[in-house]
Amino acid sequence: MSRVPWRIATALASGAVFGFGLSLSGMLNPARVHAFLDIFGAWDPSLAFVLGGAVIVALLGVRIMHRLPHPVLDDRFHLPTNRRIDVPLVLGSALFGIGWGLGGFCPGPALASLSMGMTSPLIFVGAMLVGMLAYDRLLGK
Repeated sequence: MSRVPWRIATALASGAVFGFGLSLSGMLNPARVHAFLDIFGAWDPSLAFVLGGAVIVALLGVRIMHRLPHPVLDDRFHLPTNRRIDVPLVLGSALFGIGWGLGGFCPGPALASLSMGMTSPLIFVGAMLVGMLAYDRLLGK
């Protein structure tokens, strides 16, 4: 059997587990994100625990990755080569943070919310897609 169907199935399963985890942790609720960012009001630290858990899982994954000769479903790891902190990186990070703070969503939870039939992230996802297309057309390589 070809590797391509396995890649697609693995990507779908990974996305489903990620979306389930976001739903289970309550991260599909933009009010929870806003409460986390409201450090001088009714601050809700629960997002910090979700983020901390994600960092721990990612660190374990990276440590395991460095011990493997290649991924299971590919010939090599596709890692970023640019390690510079430059203006586009800082501006992109700032735009991400502004969008996250205003909308209460980042891309993963927004798409997971749509997959569950929620309509609240429709404007966010639409704006995100327009931004992605604009970047691709104007600045993409």
